Amino acid sequence: AMFVGPGYVPLGWTPEKSQDCMYLQYCKVCQSYKAPRSHHCRKCNRCVMKMDHHCPWINNCCGYQNHASFTLFLLLAPLGCIHASFIFVMTMYTQLYNRISFGWSSVKIDMSPAKRDPRPIIPFGLSAFAASLFALGLALGTTIAVGMLFIIQMKVILTNKTSIESWIEEKAKDRIQYYQTGETFIFPYDMGSKWKNFKQVFTWSGIPEGDGLDWPVRDGCHQYTLTIEQLKQKADKRVRSVRYRAIEDYSGVCCPVTKGVKTFFTTPCTEEPRIALSKGDLILATRGLKHWMYGEKILDSDADGGIRERGWFPRKCVEKCQYDSETDQPVDGEKKNR
Repeated sequence: AMFVGPGYVPLGWTPEKSQDCMYLQYCKVCQSYKAPRSHHCRKCNRCVMKMDHHCPWINNCCGYQNHASFTLFLLLAPLGCIHASFIFVMTMYTQLYNRISFGWSSVKIDMSPAKRDPRPIIPFGLSAFAASLFALGLALGTTIAVGMLFIIQMKVILTNKTSIESWIEEKAKDRIQYYQTGETFIFPYDMGSKWKNFKQVFTWSGIPEGDGLDWPVRDGCHQYTLTIEQLKQKADKRVRSVRYRAIEDYSGVCCPVTKGVKTFFTTPCTEEPRIALSKGDLILATRGLKHWMYGEKILDSDADGGIRERGWFPRKCVEKCQYDSETDQPVDGEKKNR
């Protein structure tokens, strides 16, 4: 999972048919179109084929080529921790068996080196007991946490999705419900059989099926069904964005002390960056929490083609502009029509 890597979209990649470019997003960093199921990773600074997420534990992305290896890691780590937990429990039991005597009125514990013949290879003292108990807690915690990640990962694999694609599907349902278009979004890569979906990731050779650029799709869909939905969501995101103006400077630190106690303690627990603000900056906010907002800072005068920085910023540092859509049009009664 660490050294094989997820597989990157070739730099400068374009579809075979030039007319298909209209269905794809263009990555300015990689100077290429984003292939179906691919996404740009800020950490790797490349477009990753069938990207699931960037994992800090393997210092790599989980994607097309290493999805199976990463999932096996999520399975074997809890199994190894269960094995370690068994060893810790049996070690503490055997070491303490002759040291603890339970009387009717008191409990006597002898933590001196073991007095038995033959002596254990490693004497069991108080420090060793504390270390073993601490390690047992870590092993059990890892078993639960990583085991839950394995279950989540298997659920998306059996539907032939990734974590990002599951989120795209949820946003598609929200978009259809919001605008009441009457559409029905069908995820194109679900083969309709859990076994067929499983074989898309796990193979006997260890090499996943396909080339990571073209994927088999179910009946009624085509290769760009998902990318078209992504373009619709991107356009919808621009429509729903609300324009704000910075009224206070913000340095971009993770936990700002000068912006209030609530802002300090409710900082978003995410890897997404923060953006520094100067008084007068324009920001297009797309989502937010009670004390924080996420958006794009307009660095160029042209709102359509300008360069933007994305990230979180404190809500108290900005105020809503008179017109809150990117097109400088009143929102009431218009967003629904769009």
